[in-house]
Amino acid sequence: MNPRVAVSPPEPTSPAALPATTRRNFLGGSLAAAGGLLLAPHIRAQSKTAPDFHGTVIGHGAHRYRVDQRWSRADPAKTPVNNCHEMVMTADKRLFLLTDNARNNVLIYARDGALLGSWTLNLAGAHGLTLARDGGREVLWITDTKGRVVKASLDGELLLELPHASACGAYAAGAKYAPTEVAVGPDGQVYVADGYGSQFILRFDAAGKYLGKFGGESSLTPGKFVQAHGIAVDTRTPEPLLVCTERMRNEFQWFTLAGEFVRSVYLPGAFVSRPVIAGDLLISGVCFGMESGDYRMKLNRGFVTILDRDNRVISNPGGHAPAYGANGKLALMLQAQPVFKHCHDVCVDDRGDLYVCQWRADRVYPTKLHREA
Repeated sequence: MNPRVAVSPPEPTSPAALPATTRRNFLGGSLAAAGGLLLAPHIRAQSKTAPDFHGTVIGHGAHRYRVDQRWSRADPAKTPVNNCHEMVMTADKRLFLLTDNARNNVLIYARDGALLGSWTLNLAGAHGLTLARDGGREVLWITDTKGRVVKASLDGELLLELPHASACGAYAAGAKYAPTEVAVGPDGQVYVADGYGSQFILRFDAAGKYLGKFGGESSLTPGKFVQAHGIAVDTRTPEPLLVCTERMRNEFQWFTLAGEFVRSVYLPGAFVSRPVIAGDLLISGVCFGMESGDYRMKLNRGFVTILDRDNRVISNPGGHAPAYGANGKLALMLQAQPVFKHCHDVCVDDRGDLYVCQWRADRVYPTKLHREA
């Protein structure tokens, strides 16, 4: 493997400055070095026209949060982002943010918003970020919608790349392949959601050998997808299941680890992103929404939705309170306040605070939601 290339955070070096033969271009940020180099917060508005919701409390019941739009201390002149796609927290409490700015695919934060470092694999279509254990260490699985799925160390070293769907026999030559997310099963199997491609979930063993696929495209058939945007392992059940996002039908679908369809939950009005499992909760960003009386998909209607262990919605930060009818059916869910534009992911830290990553939101860094109840 390549030796670690260490630099002093938080200032990133342009990838062009590193040798062309380097398999990875990154900036490693150590917690110790960062202590004396923290910059004053760089305050950045949610958008040029939206009201400032900094300090507003949103959410419902026992899941209410105070909005912190000034959490990130990153300087956009030095570590710019295009879309903040996904975020995870490692065991040492660092937060890893994935962006599709090839200059810095990954930004590394402390919980207080201080930027600790950054690195890049030069992925212009970086979309999905999954934290997994590999032996005794944590690793990151990254999907690039341009057809790549890679495993990297926390320092940005490329460890493994899965074969392209058409190269391993999963797809015929020329079939569309644009992977959006990865989940890693308890036995190390890797599940790739082809959410912007042919709508299959591809299975690989831990070494990257192709094992099979399930799903496929259909707007009507249970267990198939119009947009298989996200995937995770749901550990809230006696036996772990795969939970997959079917964004365009406003639902999550559950499968066995072998790919057999189990059930689905309908979330009317919520064009959800990946499912995030946090204890007994399933949390997801709602990227697109609807308007009252107009049930077409709309831009700038994002919020966060939180489901309990029974997959009933119990809070919608940024949206209207969830309501169930006498028949047990969930009422249409809509944005209540324009706190968010397009929620693409939610990271949950060990204190229960949330970090909301957004797509197409004026290049803003994540918004932190401090747990109030």
